[in-house]
Amino acid sequence: MMLLRARTLLPVGRSALDNGAVLVSGDRVRWIGPWAEAPRSGAHKVMDLGDVVLLPGLVDAHCHLDYTAMAGKLPRPRSFPDWIKAIVALKASWTEADFAASWQTGAGQLLRHGVTTVADVESFPALLPRLWYTTPLRVLSFREIISLRSAVPPAHLAEAIETEWLRLPDGAGRFGLAPHAPYTTSGPVLDEVARIAQRRGWRLMTHVAESEAEFEMFMYRQGPLYDWLKSQRDMADCGRGSPIAHLERFGYLDANLIAVHVNYLARDDARLLSRYGVHVVHCPRSHDYFRHLAFPRSELTAAGVNLCLGTDSLASVRASGKARPELSLFAEMALFARNHPDVAPSDILAMVTLNPARALGQTGIIGELAPDSYADLIVIPCRDGGDDPVSAVVAHEGPVSGVMVGGEWVVRPPGI
Repeated sequence: MMLLRARTLLPVGRSALDNGAVLVSGDRVRWIGPWAEAPRSGAHKVMDLGDVVLLPGLVDAHCHLDYTAMAGKLPRPRSFPDWIKAIVALKASWTEADFAASWQTGAGQLLRHGVTTVADVESFPALLPRLWYTTPLRVLSFREIISLRSAVPPAHLAEAIETEWLRLPDGAGRFGLAPHAPYTTSGPVLDEVARIAQRRGWRLMTHVAESEAEFEMFMYRQGPLYDWLKSQRDMADCGRGSPIAHLERFGYLDANLIAVHVNYLARDDARLLSRYGVHVVHCPRSHDYFRHLAFPRSELTAAGVNLCLGTDSLASVRASGKARPELSLFAEMALFARNHPDVAPSDILAMVTLNPARALGQTGIIGELAPDSYADLIVIPCRDGGDDPVSAVVAHEGPVSGVMVGGEWVVRPPGI
């Protein structure tokens, strides 16, 4: 058992505490409160962390660990379809060892930058489960599914993927399914995958309305994505409404769906997402990389949609200066704050803690410090000046000074 003391305790979901303390037993938080009221016992190992902010580990609601080493290796695309073609070509040149090394590099970057749980889209399922055991990071793996035209009936394809996933050892609580996007996964396959997810209690994650090209394809049967894919898939589902309306027709919108990007909305799309309880993940640096139109945050928020932030992959992050970019939710929060100065820091912090915990069905377990939550904590040095702790956290740059996952220090704070 450990009793951790910090100048500022930021549990998230409740007010910050000056001179706060957290009691950790095993892999769980057992008590939080003022230091003066902390339980005293000779069995506790007391750690005074000093002038720091102590808060829950961040939750990355959407990532592609496989693609971490692609940073800077793709030319800046003229269009979204050009980028897809480039990444498909690059993936085809990689070996399993390349994907594994890239995955592990990404996991290390997330930990250094304070992420303790990640919702990762796995495009190379052969890497699992062995890579789960190489990192203390909590990895929820969403098995990517792409099906344009296939001789395999949709039900058989979905069942084969379900069986493959269930055969993985130690997978309880780690599973999800990720039909890539409406334009790369046929409607009947979406329908079958949704049925499996409902039956198994699995989360779904899908890129939705990411680009203007995708929006044009489904709304108007035109555009560069339509022209490229018309020889590869049945386009009878195009010209019938937005990508989100398309998903509704196949019974795919549900409270277990995490819709990634959602950059382009038709008039009723935000209302549809809210009605079905769909969660949305915005990836600010990826959004900036593709020069998308302004993210429709106000429409989604007004409709009551649960908004989260994700890192996406480094294949779609612009380098800043000579340094290669790293996976960092702090960098995503910083860009979001610049683009949306009217959003309170507390709401931004919720987008990497409470909101993704809700999206992943783990409210009270991750993304906050509360009795019986996981003992996933991070340590950030207190900044000089008058900033409140939430603003200081949102403005933090670079690695954190301490990371605990499941009651074990992964990055040990200085002097501990």
